[in-house]
Amino acid sequence: MHKFKREFLFYTALIGVLFYTSCRKDFSTVLSSGTLTFSKDTIYLDTIFSNTSSSTRSFKVYNKSNDAISIPSISLEKGLASFYRLNVDGIPGKDFQDIAILAHDSIFVFVETTIDFNTVTNPLYTDKILFDTGINEQKVDLVTLVQDAHFLFPSRDANGIKETIILGVDASGEPIKINGFLLDGNTTFTNDKPYVIYGYLGVPENATLTIGEGVNLYFHEDSGIIVGKNASLKVNGTLDNKVVFQGDRREPNFDNVAGQWGTIWMRAGSQNNSINHTLIKNSIIGILVDSIGSTTTPTLQLNNTEIYNTTNFGLLGRETHIEGQNVVIANNGQSSLACTIGGSYTFTHCTFANYYNAGFRQFPTLLINNFFSYTDANGTEVFQARDLSQALFTNCIVDGNQNIEMILDKKEGSVFNYQFKNNLIKFNDVNNNFTSDVLYDFENTIFFSLNILNGNAQFKDVDLNQLVIGKDSEAISKADANMATQVPFDILGVSRLQNPDIGAYQHSEEF
Repeated sequence: MHKFKREFLFYTALIGVLFYTSCRKDFSTVLSSGTLTFSKDTIYLDTIFSNTSSSTRSFKVYNKSNDAISIPSISLEKGLASFYRLNVDGIPGKDFQDIAILAHDSIFVFVETTIDFNTVTNPLYTDKILFDTGINEQKVDLVTLVQDAHFLFPSRDANGIKETIILGVDASGEPIKINGFLLDGNTTFTNDKPYVIYGYLGVPENATLTIGEGVNLYFHEDSGIIVGKNASLKVNGTLDNKVVFQGDRREPNFDNVAGQWGTIWMRAGSQNNSINHTLIKNSIIGILVDSIGSTTTPTLQLNNTEIYNTTNFGLLGRETHIEGQNVVIANNGQSSLACTIGGSYTFTHCTFANYYNAGFRQFPTLLINNFFSYTDANGTEVFQARDLSQALFTNCIVDGNQNIEMILDKKEGSVFNYQFKNNLIKFNDVNNNFTSDVLYDFENTIFFSLNILNGNAQFKDVDLNQLVIGKDSEAISKADANMATQVPFDILGVSRLQNPDIGAYQHSEEF
C-alpha cells in the first residue's frame, strides 16, 4: 500500500510538472532570425461570392531551431485595410506582436475573408502575411478570386418577420410554411453573372421562370426551387453552354458532396416544365415531380440532363407524367429514378447508374410502383393503388453496385403497364427471390424485348460520374435503331444514326 501511494504521488507530481511547463508562457526566447518554415507558402481561399464569407484555411508555422524564439511581428501587408482576417495561435486580429514558439514546435495560423466585389479593382484579390521585418522578413501569399452575383433571399417586413412560402395547411388548419420567397410574375435569368439563392425560390401560380443558357445557380443549405400550381420552369441550356444547379460551397473538396441543398420541386398542378442541357448535382433530391398534369403533355420534359450525387433520390416522380431523353442519373442515396404512385413515364437512351458509397442504400437504381401508403387512426398501414398507365424504357442502361437494380412493385386494383426494350439491366437474382414472380418474366415479349441482363456497361469512372461506355461495353450497337432516329445525337452531341449504342452515350474507343 505504501509503495502504491509513493508511486501515485510520484506520477501525480510528474504530470503536474509536465502540465505546468507545457502551459508556461514566460519561457526565455531569442528573436526570430528569419528561419521559420511553413506548411504552405500560398493560401488559396478559392472563389467566393461578393459579401459572402469564405471557408477558413489554416497553415502551420514551424520553429525547427533548438531555441525558443519570439517573432517580433506578424501582420498583413495591406494592414488594417486588408479584407483578410487572421487568427494566430488562438488570437484573432490583423497585427500581432512578439509571438513565441518553443524549440521544435509550431503554431497554427487561420485565414478567412469577406470581400465586396464593388470595392476591388481586380477580382483576383491578393495580400501577404508578413513574419518579422527587414532582412528577417518572411511571407505567406494569400489569393482569393471574388465573383459578383445576383443574391436572391427572403425579405423581412417592418417587424423583422422573414418571408416564407405557404405550402398548405396541416390537420389542425395551421399553415405549413417553408423558408423562401416568391418571384414577381414571369422571370428570366440570364448568364450575366451567377445566381446565389438562400431559401426556396418560388415560381408563383400562372408564372414561368425561364433560365437561359449558361446560367449558374448556387443554392445555400435548405434552399431550392418550388414550382407552384399552373406555374412552369423552363431551363434552356445548350450543348456548348449548359445550365448548372449546385450548392454554394465553392471549395474543391465540396465539388462532389451530396446533400448540400434541397431540390427542384414541381408541385401538384405545375405544368409544361422542361429542362434541357443541364447539370444538377449535390442536392438532397435532384428533381421532385408531383403533378400528373396532362395525359398528352408531360409535366416534365427532360433532355440531355445529368443528375449526380444526391443523398436521396435523383429523380422522384409521384403520380406524374415525365418524358426523358439522353438523361444520366448516378450516385444517389436511394433510387436514381423512382417512378411512384403510378403515372406515365417514358425514357429513351438514358443511363441510370447508382454506385453510391456514402451509406446504406435501401432502394434499387430503378424503382417503379403504382401505390402510396399511409397509417390510419388505428395505426394500420393502408395502401391505395393508382394507375401506372405507362413505364416505357427503350435503349437505357440500368446499373449499379447491388445485385438487383430494378424493382417492379405492384399492388392489385389498378393498371400496371410497363415495357422494356433493348436495355442493359443489372438484375442478378443470386438467391432466386424473383424466379416465380411474373413481373420479372424476361422471356415474356409483351413486357421485355431484346434486353441484356447483367451485361458489362464498362463505364469510364463511376466515382467521378464519368459514365461514357468503353470499347468493350456490351451495350455497343445493341440499341433499337428505329428509336435512335428519334434521338439522333447522344448527350455529347455525337451522332448515333449508325450502329446506336444503349444508354445516353455513344461509346469511346479511348478505354
